[in-house]
Amino acid sequence: MSAETARGNTGWRWALAAVIVAVAAAVALWPQFTHSDDKSAATGSTTAAGPAEPAVAESDRAAAALAACPVPTGAPVGDGPLRGITLDCLADGRPVDLVTALAGKPALLNLWAYWCGPCAEELPLLQEFSQQAGNALTVLTVHSDPGTAKALSRLSGLGIHLPGVEDSNARVRTAVGAPAVLPISVLLRADGTVAKVVVRPFTSVEDISATVAAELGVRA
Repeated sequence: MSAETARGNTGWRWALAAVIVAVAAAVALWPQFTHSDDKSAATGSTTAAGPAEPAVAESDRAAAALAACPVPTGAPVGDGPLRGITLDCLADGRPVDLVTALAGKPALLNLWAYWCGPCAEELPLLQEFSQQAGNALTVLTVHSDPGTAKALSRLSGLGIHLPGVEDSNARVRTAVGAPAVLPISVLLRADGTVAKVVVRPFTSVEDISATVAAELGVRA
């Protein structure tokens, strides 16, 4: 056998060995791929959708010490764009039907997110205004991002204890036709219908008070 022929046979053997190794690796990994696909199908999730948000610890909710969300009083409601929207309360995770829970007196819904700088500047003003308004009006924060735990941490750091709900899919913003910016404030009449959508941050408590008085007739 010539040296050239021997080299050719050796190269062929190495190529065959590489194929055998590749096939063995694929067989070994196949159960893992199968189990991963089965898990996605069972949970309804996909790789493209990204990992699900982790459950919020009750200790995080307790540490935030948020006010309880409003509950329905049986007051009549109008046929506005928010009717039928139910969101989870940040304080305890319970579902809140926005319109029925808020009906009975005017309300200010503040759409914000934990990563929003202007929101962090505006929230203390809204808390002060809420204290000033008392029972005449409800101020409810609407966290418009899936990061509930981060929202609770942000509120705790800012010292904000307003009642709030989690709106991970921005349903409120979509329902009122607002642009994809934050913060946004939605002013509701006593029957839950929309009086005004304010697409800008408030700059002072006086600014909030004047806007609410002009749109809802509530002076605080």
